[in-house]
Amino acid sequence: MAEVSDNTAESRFELVEEGQTAFADYRVSGDTLVIPHVEAPTALRGTGAAGRLMEGVLTLARQRGNKVVPLCGYAAAYIRRHKEWQDLVA
Repeated sequence: MAEVSDNTAESRFELVEEGQTAFADYRVSGDTLVIPHVEAPTALRGTGAAGRLMEGVLTLARQRGNKVVPLCGYAAAYIRRHKEWQDLVA
């Protein structure tokens, strides 16, 4: 499985699969990671790529000691569906 990377120049986390990039835009406010937008290319929709992206983003947030503000509807729904990440919500 591909690994989520932090593209700090673009302020987004990225997951490349099958030559396509799913991404989660972010901004940092103190120790909080604000996620306003998550997007997967059409070719990756329905493959679980966005879920793998979110799992990677949240794993990195936990490792870095960040809290998360999921402004994006997808990010918020993912966290609601996966209780193991709910402790990260600011």
